[in-house]
Amino acid sequence: MASSSSSYNSPCAACKFLRRKCLPGCIFAPYFPPEEPQKFINVHKIFGASNVTKLLNELLPHQREDAVNSLAYEAEARVRDPVYGCVGAISFLQRQVERLQKELDAANADLIRYACNEYTPPPPLPGTQGINMAGFRQRPVEFSRGFHQTPSFSIPNNWNDQNSSAGNIHGGGGGGGSSI
Repeated sequence: MASSSSSYNSPCAACKFLRRKCLPGCIFAPYFPPEEPQKFINVHKIFGASNVTKLLNELLPHQREDAVNSLAYEAEARVRDPVYGCVGAISFLQRQVERLQKELDAANADLIRYACNEYTPPPPLPGTQGINMAGFRQRPVEFSRGFHQTPSFSIPNNWNDQNSSAGNIHGGGGGGGSSI
């Protein structure tokens, strides 16, 4: 029975770390359970127990949990990266989003070129000359007289050279390197 009463009355992580008796009205108890001691250790190391106490006492009770979660997140980030903290993680994620956006834009541009039959596939790899490409659907380039569509993307410089049998639909002769 002594073991059940000691587990029932176990101090919160803050009081245990600070080696004090955890009273029933302890301001830390709801936010720093005994199972998560590292959470308080990090918050104490970065912000200090007295500053956290002052902050929690100034907040309304319904705001305290969010404040403690924010403090714990920032404290953990500061322990991992003492200079930048969570700002370093945010910057890293922003750079990653920018890189992925560029990759997505490039893939979308490739899709548009392919859909408009202007995609030039890369040359075959050495040793793959004998592979049968009959299984791949290829759209023929067909233009009727009087048909003109203004593309909303740049036309490759060698476009007219590749499609000279279809006629010059842009009316200008030459390499067709116009960008619209």
